Amino acid sequence: MENLNLLGSIPDGLRASFEAHTLLFKQPSGTSRGILTEKKLWLLRIWSATDKSFIGTGECSVIPGLSPDFTTVENYENELKTITENPAHFLRNPQLLSNKPSLLFGLETAFIDWKNGGSGDFFDTPFSLGEQSIPINGLVWMGSEQFMHEQIEQKLEQGFSCIKMKVGAIDFETEIALLESIRKRYNSNQITLRVDANGAFSLKEVGEKLQRLADLEVHSIEQPIAVGQYAALRDLCERTPLPIALDEELIPVSESAKRTELLEFVKPQYIILKPSLHGGFSGCLEWIKLAEENNIPWWMTSALESSIGLNAIAQFAAAFDPVIPQGLGTGGLYETNFETRLVIENGALFRR
Repeated sequence: MENLNLLGSIPDGLRASFEAHTLLFKQPSGTSRGILTEKKLWLLRIWSATDKSFIGTGECSVIPGLSPDFTTVENYENELKTITENPAHFLRNPQLLSNKPSLLFGLETAFIDWKNGGSGDFFDTPFSLGEQSIPINGLVWMGSEQFMHEQIEQKLEQGFSCIKMKVGAIDFETEIALLESIRKRYNSNQITLRVDANGAFSLKEVGEKLQRLADLEVHSIEQPIAVGQYAALRDLCERTPLPIALDEELIPVSESAKRTELLEFVKPQYIILKPSLHGGFSGCLEWIKLAEENNIPWWMTSALESSIGLNAIAQFAAAFDPVIPQGLGTGGLYETNFETRLVIENGALFRR
């Protein structure tokens, strides 16, 4: 949807504020950045100086060690203070936040929410109106073999036809055995398997491991090798036995010319977009345009946002009528969360 009118005109007289929140995980969750027990986020609010009867809310969500715009809480809140002192200036000049994706995402979504009456409605689509669902994958978190096996069984019982599993966290043979346990019961037409290596494989071993995964008819692998090895990545994408999807590789690339250069040089089979990490909505729109010009399919994924950020991302993804399963959810991994209209039914995301 190239003509998606993201922001439209930016009026004068906007006011803004922010507030910090901490969400607790229901259980410690293994990620590429270690074990997480809590998640810090900031809600950015926007309203009109002449009418505070409705307020737009956006989420600035970070993952320490992965988010390029987060170093310390103090520095991050100083950035937020600067933005909230003159939100219209940054909305009119988003290039000022081109390498600060979580801040831009929060600002954009707060403004779009405000423009639409502060109701949490972002785009006028069948999904936003509760008439249509988005296909999503069921995510299996890193952990012990038993924990991962339990999650796989749970996802299958919940009706997911696409399951994504992290690899490179425990013994590879154990991870292969877990994937085999699914393949023995379901062929690739029944259950789609995705894996995410988070850059865990070395150049020496990656070829053999990709072949092992391809033998199990895995749909794709996210970020098989560490970021920044363009020549090796290009060679890998050229000869890989299974499709490669770029994720972390995109995070530091915030300039249009560099984005084009990356896609044209590496030629990945897929790219994965996370608005909080890949330039907000506007950055993702550019990635989508460039990917489609290069015939590279894409899907959208969340980055541990709360239900507020997830609501915005889901509606954004739905504006493109996705057929391929997206990496979205409801934020159910947290002990408490904000009120949401998002629900999961039979492996699909609805807005009720």
